[in-house]
Amino acid sequence: MTIRVLSSTLFWIALVVFVGWDWSQSPPIDVRQEPPLVAAGSGQAVSGGHCSLAR
Repeated sequence: MTIRVLSSTLFWIALVVFVGWDWSQSPPIDVRQEPPLVAAGSGQAVSGGHCSLAR
């Protein structure tokens, strides 16, 4: 095995382990309480964040 293949394999294993750990430790997502992904042009007012500040 070359060093490139070994490091690539270790990277993907670490990534899969991290995503699995994060998924198991995170609370479930309540899709009814989440803001819409894209509200541009929907007539819905933007709230929160710095992009909703009046200028």
